Amino acid sequence: MLFAWIVPAAVWLLVHFTAEVCIEGNVTPPKVPHGTVETCDDGNMTANMASPVQPGTNVTLSCQLNPLQHTGPCRTVIFLNSSELIRSYGSAVSTTFLVRTYGKHRFTCKIVCEQKKKLICGIEIESGNPPDEPRNVSCIQNGTDGHPTCTWDKGRLTYLSTTYVIQLSNGTDVFCASEESPSEKSGSLALSKLNFDSTYTLVVAASNELGSASSQPLVFMLIDIVKPHLLNFSVEFKNSATNCTLSWHAEAGARHCRLRYRPLTRHTWNMVESLSGEKCSLYGLEPHTDYEFHLSCKIHPERGLWSNWHVYQARTPEAVPTRLLDVWYRQQDVDNQRQNISLFWKALSRSEAGGRILQYRVTFEALGQQRSPAGEDITNHTSYTRVTPRVGYKITVTAENSRGRSPPASIVTSLGTQGLPPPQEVSAVAMGNSSILVSWKPPAGLVASSLGGYVVEWTELGRDTHPEPQHAWVKLPASNLSTVITEHIKDNVCYQISVFALYGDGAGQGACVRGHSRAEAPAAGPQVYATPRANGILVSWAPIPAHQQRGCITGYHVYLQKKDREEAPAIYAISNTSAQHWLLMAHLQPGDHYALWMTASTAAGEGPRGNSELLSLESAGEWVTVVLTCSFFIFSACICSAPPARKVLHSLLSALVPQWQDKAIPDPANAAWAKNYLSTKAELSSPSSPFISTSSFEEPETTQVEEAFVKGDPPDLRDQLLLGTGHQGGGRWPLASSSGQEPEYEGDAEGDPYEQQLPDLYKRMAVEVTEQTQSISEYIANPVTTYSPPVTRDHPELEGNLLSMFPTVFLMPYEGNLTLDVVKLNSSSFSR
Repeated sequence: MLFAWIVPAAVWLLVHFTAEVCIEGNVTPPKVPHGTVETCDDGNMTANMASPVQPGTNVTLSCQLNPLQHTGPCRTVIFLNSSELIRSYGSAVSTTFLVRTYGKHRFTCKIVCEQKKKLICGIEIESGNPPDEPRNVSCIQNGTDGHPTCTWDKGRLTYLSTTYVIQLSNGTDVFCASEESPSEKSGSLALSKLNFDSTYTLVVAASNELGSASSQPLVFMLIDIVKPHLLNFSVEFKNSATNCTLSWHAEAGARHCRLRYRPLTRHTWNMVESLSGEKCSLYGLEPHTDYEFHLSCKIHPERGLWSNWHVYQARTPEAVPTRLLDVWYRQQDVDNQRQNISLFWKALSRSEAGGRILQYRVTFEALGQQRSPAGEDITNHTSYTRVTPRVGYKITVTAENSRGRSPPASIVTSLGTQGLPPPQEVSAVAMGNSSILVSWKPPAGLVASSLGGYVVEWTELGRDTHPEPQHAWVKLPASNLSTVITEHIKDNVCYQISVFALYGDGAGQGACVRGHSRAEAPAAGPQVYATPRANGILVSWAPIPAHQQRGCITGYHVYLQKKDREEAPAIYAISNTSAQHWLLMAHLQPGDHYALWMTASTAAGEGPRGNSELLSLESAGEWVTVVLTCSFFIFSACICSAPPARKVLHSLLSALVPQWQDKAIPDPANAAWAKNYLSTKAELSSPSSPFISTSSFEEPETTQVEEAFVKGDPPDLRDQLLLGTGHQGGGRWPLASSSGQEPEYEGDAEGDPYEQQLPDLYKRMAVEVTEQTQSISEYIANPVTTYSPPVTRDHPELEGNLLSMFPTVFLMPYEGNLTLDVVKLNSSSFSR
């Protein structure tokens, strides 16, 4: 026990004694404080403390001028740098100055005469600290063949020139060396190569003009400070995605190692300690994952330094997916023969997928049909929709990567499951922090034990920000009647939440509710549209864009205020936001001017107003006039549609119109020009006065004509005559040419020229006719601009339809015989 105390003490005394020798030979010992005097030609300046001093020291400064330098009106002044400390009108001045800061302080003594200054003498005082004891002394040798480097912490700054010396002793010899690259915070010094079997003692000594200090001795052997190197570190996977073998080679003697590894996506390490040798195997790694491996070794298991971590990164190979897909579906009838089946599934995690999923395989197999072919499709998405015949199906979904397929996840869809009752009293409560509490009760008349569980699904309302909509759901056991949903939940967003009960054959109907995790008042108001009515306003509006709703809309408020009135606006509250987006405001005063706007509300409050509409209601008199006018025309149309009423109306109109309207219409077929047409053909071709004849009408022989042509009027031709559009269906008769040439006729080459030319002629004759004894020229409104075809015998089929071309308003009831010469109308008689 005594020996254990004496040996370290003897070593320290030896090192301390030899250290003193090193210091005496290399470091100047600190000076004993005494005064300082600076003598100059014109005087001298003294200080009671020699430089340097520590902060907090009082220094007394004096200035004495030579006798010939002082004159009466001048002052003797002591300055610190450029600041005046004290003045005197005598030849001497003295003051005491407290040193508070580090660094150099320059004091000067000057004579000041009016505006002129003369330097007499000066003195400089430096302020600093004595060195602290060096701490955290350590020595490290990188590799077994390197050189040691010792480092230490210097402590506080001295602000003075300080020397650091390393004193190294092996028990017999002492080696001293000064710091080579001084720095403010730490010191370092490289030593010569040491003996592997020797024990060394190291002391760091520091000194400046204010004092000195030494570190505690560091006793070590070379094995304690060597940090070995690592070589050839590698990781190998042999046909396995979860196992690997690590191998390395270290410097001679470094046989004690440790290993740590982790996936790059994690922050925690898996540690393997006490590895002996140069090989290690790891198991249970995640496939298709980037890993980081760190290895460190040292020479002695209990002594010495660990080598730096040697880093190696590698990715594990892919493996066959090991987990079933979580599949959910929606089934909806399209018609009596078809149904729409939508499938959704969740992507596998990295460890479950075993690699990068390349595709999903979906298989449909109809139930109850022997040897029914299985339909198979491939998709890259996590959803799939297909329209199929209305039968039950067994559907399987698998995920595939480069190594294989996952086990098939199967669901069975059966007909009639949509009629199964949904859960009751579904509610959603905002929990904040991107979570919603959903609760419900079992379907009516059922208990939880008779169900296969529940499915809660939710989707974001009103937004389609993703190429593939985020469809989230969770399957729960039948004992659960509530859950907190957090997947894909964001604050200030409204979600449509549905809860389904799982029966033996599938899912029943879903019960829906809207919910949010956190809401704010809407950022905008609805876009409102207003339409005035007879005694009210029809208001409709467009929904607020989803990104401006900031939660689920709980209601709307419609504000209606009379313009230029100070009274508060009328407010119409609408709480059912899922109903139709319109409102009829009735019993309003016609003729008043109104301003109308809308706001929307969430659970957090009411948002700003939307656009404003300025409108006024029409007066009641205007509406009455419109209604009476429309009623009159409708009543008249109904009355005129009955034949007896038309006769009564015709008699009434005959008594009211002028007398000439009641006269008989001349029969153009009995005109003299019709008989003499062949002899006057050349004369009639003149464009200046067509169809002009000075002969009077003659009475030809009578011919029996049936009335069938009156009853068989073509309605389309008669309508054209009444509307004055008979010429549009065929040719067009242009104005006569000023050069005397006959106008050209433009028409359908394949159409009947009589159908194209006759309507214009007889329409004008029916309008312009006055009396039967008038001349032919009086029947034509404008003989220069309009040509009419002659009557010939080439088309006898027109004989029964000539009068049907006249408007029925000018045709009187006819009974008996009609005098009519046999005539023919031939358009080829006209010159073209």
